[in-house]
Amino acid sequence: MSSIARLHGHYVRACHSLESPLLLLIRLYWGWQFAETGWGKLHHLHRVIGFFGSLGIPLPGLVAPFVSAVELVGGILLILGLASHITGLVLTIDMLVAYWVGDRAALHSIISDPGKFYGADPYTFFFASLIVFIFGAGLFSLDAILWRKK
Repeated sequence: MSSIARLHGHYVRACHSLESPLLLLIRLYWGWQFAETGWGKLHHLHRVIGFFGSLGIPLPGLVAPFVSAVELVGGILLILGLASHITGLVLTIDMLVAYWVGDRAALHSIISDPGKFYGADPYTFFFASLIVFIFGAGLFSLDAILWRKK
């Protein structure tokens, strides 16, 4: 029985050693996607304002540049792995709002029709930011460097 326990211990350590590389990949890929999306929104602000207005979002002229900046800056912070838990929280909220205003039916179908939920545009952005919010940036990040010094 001890050999099974030892084998299980090796397996758990091997899986744990993959945590930081996985978080790095998530941060780099989805950080880039967020930054690119925010950049695109900032450069086509009139379209975003019109779209937000069509969704009934109040003050779309203020909300659109704010959301665009949140996604651009949040994406850059994800890439760097800086203030990751806070950035992950802000981007998770951003994506929940995107679900709420853009595809409320998909959000409400999380239990009854999960395919509709994970088929919606915000899904992967939501889960990438949720992962970083919960687990942080991992060892390959500015957060890890800064916290090591303290």
